[in-house]
Amino acid sequence: MTDRRCDRVTMSEPPSGKQYEIRFGSSVATLVEVGAGLRECELNGCAVLDGFSMLDRADGGRGQPLLPWPNRIVDGLYEFEGETHQLPIDEVSRHNAMHGLTRWLNWSLLEHTPNRVRLGLIVHPRPGYPFTLALEIDYSLGVGGLRVRTIAQNRGDRPLPFGAGQHPYFSVGTARVDESTLHLSASHRLEMDSEHLVPTGVLLATRGTQFDFSAARTIGSRCMDDCFTDLARDVHGRARATLSDPASGRAVTLWVGSRYRYVQVFTGDTLSPDRQRRGLAIEPMTCPANAFRSGLGLIVLHPEEAVTLEWGITTAA
Repeated sequence: MTDRRCDRVTMSEPPSGKQYEIRFGSSVATLVEVGAGLRECELNGCAVLDGFSMLDRADGGRGQPLLPWPNRIVDGLYEFEGETHQLPIDEVSRHNAMHGLTRWLNWSLLEHTPNRVRLGLIVHPRPGYPFTLALEIDYSLGVGGLRVRTIAQNRGDRPLPFGAGQHPYFSVGTARVDESTLHLSASHRLEMDSEHLVPTGVLLATRGTQFDFSAARTIGSRCMDDCFTDLARDVHGRARATLSDPASGRAVTLWVGSRYRYVQVFTGDTLSPDRQRRGLAIEPMTCPANAFRSGLGLIVLHPEEAVTLEWGITTAA
């Protein structure tokens, strides 16, 4: 009886759909059909994510791309090009539209090689988002770790609003993120209102505060769901955030290209008890929460116009 139950579980469709594994040397990552998410990733033999199993769904946004907007839109209501649009409310407790439209859709496989997967989706016009948006996400492993390239193109006959993010939870092997250190050089964070958790429009300086991670700082017991901006960048326009375990010396670095102007840091305190503070979500975003209403960081794509975005993960600081 036990064996038959196990067989049924093994043969059934995973909640995250088809699984696509890529490898390069001792690095491996698994991408999924549902939402085009990043389910797990090891770089140089070490797990760098608090991911999810093949028998589970992507709880808490785990590894999911956030398209065509990241984070929240208050009341799901926004105005664009003189028209008012109403999106579905899927964060009921705060009455927000949350994390875009593509997280639970089946993406099509465009290409799969040993070290690369390309997935695609067309978002067709719908209530609340009456636009045609073609999306591709390209995951590849190489000597520099994992690279994620997102391409968005307006396939319609009118301008459209767009924003992008992704929601990986990073881990360096500690039981809780409290024991880890974070290095993220950002001179400001966005003040959030307490009702909807969206920016008030006020920029808060981080220097000298508990949110100053310009030098590696222990996370400790602080609870964070904060959006950082004005990121320090190298000559190539890349900004970085590094999570480290001082005891073991393990470290993982998120890098973001120039179009990602914001990084959300979430300690996971509102997740289910077994998931709380196990990994640190460090989320690359082109715009902050509520950008469809505020216009802050909003990308407007005109017909046939496309934008390419890049971020990645490495074990090198």
